[in-house]
Amino acid sequence: MIEEKLFQMVSAKIDGFRANMIEFQKAISRIPALSPSSGGDGEWDKAMFIKDFLHKKGITRIEQVDAPDSAAKNGKRPSLIVRFPGKSNKRTIWIMSHTDVVPAGDLKKWDSDPWEVKEKNGKLYGRGTEDNQQSLTSSLFTAIAFKELNIKPEYDLNLILIADEETGSQFGLSYLLTHHKDWFRKEDIILVPDAGLPDATQIEVAEKGIVWIKFSTKGKQCHASTPAAGINAFKAASQLVVKLQKLYDIFDAKDDVFEPPISTFEPTKKEANVPNVNTIPGEDIFYLDCRLLPTYTTDQLLKEIRKMCEEVESDYQVKIEIETTQREDAAPATPVDSPVVQKLTNAIKSIYKVDPVPMGIGGGTVAAVFRRAGFWAAVWSKIDDTCHQPNEYCVIDNMVNDSKVFAHVCLQK
Repeated sequence: MIEEKLFQMVSAKIDGFRANMIEFQKAISRIPALSPSSGGDGEWDKAMFIKDFLHKKGITRIEQVDAPDSAAKNGKRPSLIVRFPGKSNKRTIWIMSHTDVVPAGDLKKWDSDPWEVKEKNGKLYGRGTEDNQQSLTSSLFTAIAFKELNIKPEYDLNLILIADEETGSQFGLSYLLTHHKDWFRKEDIILVPDAGLPDATQIEVAEKGIVWIKFSTKGKQCHASTPAAGINAFKAASQLVVKLQKLYDIFDAKDDVFEPPISTFEPTKKEANVPNVNTIPGEDIFYLDCRLLPTYTTDQLLKEIRKMCEEVESDYQVKIEIETTQREDAAPATPVDSPVVQKLTNAIKSIYKVDPVPMGIGGGTVAAVFRRAGFWAAVWSKIDDTCHQPNEYCVIDNMVNDSKVFAHVCLQK
């Protein structure tokens, strides 16, 4: 239930912010917030700019949480919590976006300077414009609209502008939940607008477990003309690749919440072995990308993989070492009837005139950190998904209308 007249006032205010949103995006894009591991010095300058911007708008209830990182500017990775009081404090609406971005990559593949936003055909081109500055801008101007109209949301509204989302969240959400978990309650509404579809229909409520495995097969190098003098590690590794396809039969559960609805096991990266054709390689290295439905654990997966490795070791007299370079069991799924999903559904229907569907994905988002901590979170935004690509862009209409979705969520009783 929502007071429609009140929402229309906020919606009209947000429409009036269109030019302001564009200018804000241009300003923050000039401040590359790259993690030290990506060649930058962190989010400090960008966070301070945003903090000063909000102060000038009269929004001053801002808490800064600094995660220590000696490699970053001032030795800190700052996250901001922007607090806006609502009519009731029985629950809090949290909207989380991130201030860090990824590097621009090959500049030759960009049509314009990635750090100087170019506006063209209703889009803003530049690194970070969609990931995640679209949602960051939308959320901030939702609060500014409430402030300028002197309207309170139904519940307290807190915006989280988090650091270190792009490189693991150690200095971002994980740090925040470690030190300030008591800020959150199970009844809170937690929205993470950091993924979505161009038609706005996907509400992400679940993620598969992720396991990346490095296989190192060791045999004995020799001349290719005398194969009996060696042990071909490449041949043994190739047999293992074929065997690993049986994982699809072993872990064959289906869950239609996900797309695709199955667990996946795909060989991907292959390291070079020998540089010349006439040498049998004594070592071979390849990687497997696994996305597990929540039905299964990574321990179950690794047990089956070890059996397959032992079979190949026996058949080819090689030694196979396995190493998990990434390992995350699936977080509990957010229930499709949870308040955050229901409120989002109502808002999306109202603004975009579509019927959103709760879905699971194979990729990973920071919402999983919330879910593992026991808090239901939903991931949604309307994006063209140009994240991390050359010529990344944000659709201006999406930036404006997503802000209306956030406002609608905040005004629902």
